[in-house]
Amino acid sequence: MSIDPYHSLLTHLANCSDSTAIGVLFSALLTDKEQQEIANRIRIFDLLAHGMTQREISEQLGVGIATVSRGAKVMQSHDVSALLATHRQNAQ
Repeated sequence: MSIDPYHSLLTHLANCSDSTAIGVLFSALLTDKEQQEIANRIRIFDLLAHGMTQREISEQLGVGIATVSRGAKVMQSHDVSALLATHRQNAQ
């Protein structure tokens, strides 16, 4: 029987009791650059939700316009409101 590793990852993340445990896991799974790219994706969502233009976001974060456009496309097809609420709560 084959186990889906992605499902195993999601189950493990759901069972993590705190952000430190998730941080340790992300450090083991992702390079520093990959972690930064994920963080930038969340920032892109937030700035788009605040009405900033894609070009302004590109310049502010130092990422390509294609990166911002991909983030905008994801926001159109996925509800990221819970993620943004957590992001904004942690920013205070």
